[in-house]
Amino acid sequence: MLTPPSSCRPGLPAKACGRPETWQGQFVFANSRLVANGLQQSLESRFVSPRRALVAVLLGSAVLATACTTTATPAADGGKDGTSMVLAAAQEPSTLNPLLGYGEQGASKIYDGLVEHQADRSLRPLLAAELPEPSADGKSWTVKLRGNVKFSDGSPFGAEDVVATYRALLDPAFASPLRDSFGMLASVDQVDATTVRFTLAYPYAPFPDKLVLGIAPRAALAKPAPLAGNELGTKPVGTGPYKLADWHKGEQLVLQANDSYFDGAPKIKKITVIFAGADSARAQRMQAGEFDGTMLPPTLAKNFDKATGMRVISQRSAEYQTVELPTKNAVTGDKAVRLALNYAVNRQSMVDGALAGHGSPAYTPIPEAMPEFFEPTAKFRYDKAEAARLLDQGGWALGQDGVRARGGVPARFTLMYPVDDTVRQGLATSFVADAKAVGIDVQLAGLAWPAIKPRLADDALLLAGGTPFDPDLTAYELLHSSFAGKGFANPGSYADPQVDAALDAGRRTTDPAQRAAAYKQAQRAYVADPGMVFLAFPDHTSVVRDNWTGYQDVVDPHTHGLTWGPWWNVQKWSNK
Repeated sequence: MLTPPSSCRPGLPAKACGRPETWQGQFVFANSRLVANGLQQSLESRFVSPRRALVAVLLGSAVLATACTTTATPAADGGKDGTSMVLAAAQEPSTLNPLLGYGEQGASKIYDGLVEHQADRSLRPLLAAELPEPSADGKSWTVKLRGNVKFSDGSPFGAEDVVATYRALLDPAFASPLRDSFGMLASVDQVDATTVRFTLAYPYAPFPDKLVLGIAPRAALAKPAPLAGNELGTKPVGTGPYKLADWHKGEQLVLQANDSYFDGAPKIKKITVIFAGADSARAQRMQAGEFDGTMLPPTLAKNFDKATGMRVISQRSAEYQTVELPTKNAVTGDKAVRLALNYAVNRQSMVDGALAGHGSPAYTPIPEAMPEFFEPTAKFRYDKAEAARLLDQGGWALGQDGVRARGGVPARFTLMYPVDDTVRQGLATSFVADAKAVGIDVQLAGLAWPAIKPRLADDALLLAGGTPFDPDLTAYELLHSSFAGKGFANPGSYADPQVDAALDAGRRTTDPAQRAAAYKQAQRAYVADPGMVFLAFPDHTSVVRDNWTGYQDVVDPHTHGLTWGPWWNVQKWSNK
């Protein structure tokens, strides 16, 4: 992946950098949980926005095997003219409404944002005619809009639609779970027929990154009412390269190309997404030729390395896997335990084992994929002796049963993980072994997401999130005390004044050097007082039939599938 040389990413206007002058909600083809952004991203923080759990319900029980479906699986051969594609997902989306979390990081295929992310982390105008321009004080952004764009129902796109979309997001009457993530946005107004202005409550450097949110037609948002009942969830109307053709709940979803798409008609005219359960079953059906592509855990994807007619794609990701440690728990809330666990875990061994070598160790939520913000000294060495010393110093004495205790409280806690996620299960199993080696007893609990949320304040969770686009999008809601206890944003209620101050400084200045310094300071402050145990940034592995061309390498955010992953630019693909 191309990376910019400084903390001012390419694609932003000069003033935004202090110079003079990603099918989202889409199908998350991740490990065993290919989930819609409106679904899993609702349930977790990205961690871009966690509170979507209100509208997201995992539908794993609805996944049906081929023999039980009423809709025939189409052939994965590109069709007679090479314009049809069949992809596999483990679960289906709960909604296709952008204001409920679908396509929040762009690349939604059905909707377009004002801008879109590129493979090199830059932004380019999409529904905007040019990149957004900030005011001198950084508290407003003006966006000129592209003309001659139509929604899939034939209605024209205009400034009114942008205003309606963002006002609905801000209006409590619509109950958008994205509202908290746009706390910096005070208002949006139409300047003229082709211009809108966003007014912020305070300067917010990465605001253009937020403008990838899909724009809905104003007619669909005319009546203030909870979005859970809005028709956009099942009958989406967008300006994107594809439109919904059919949706058989529990079986498959079909997208049809928008041949009038302003950015060029897709060459793949039909994409069928089959909802196919477990990883192993999906791998078997991929081998049998039922699918053109699917994402699989590295341990399964490697079996396709030498398969005829198949291609294994391994992409770096900014998706962190971390053990969240609740502060209210008598064991995980103890600073000595938190610090000791960070020394006790063998991260490289986890990468080599659970990830089959596809990934890199993680110590904070900011990956090396953000080189201008990454702090290489903010890490923990693997040192069981240091872990034991910290626990001894903290009063956690080793018992005859091999489990430490303090004041009659055993060093024991429960670690939850999503039951169908084989990658997280593998990482969790390794974590348990490493913790046991220093006298901490961790009990695993594989649960469905609705069962996990009520226990967040008491039990640890193997959490995933992250994006390569800006450190604020990755770290703020996860680590800042203002989001403590807010669903999956900062579920452990972590709070550190130095981390807060650095994160606030990083988002409120546009000076590249000052931003870089702030986020590096945030990482150094975090490792001095860690609130969780970051384990790894796993590579995302997928298997694709080799008759397709157009793939462009990209560093994945946590949301992927037809949003990101290999399919992030599927509208540019074609049959060889």
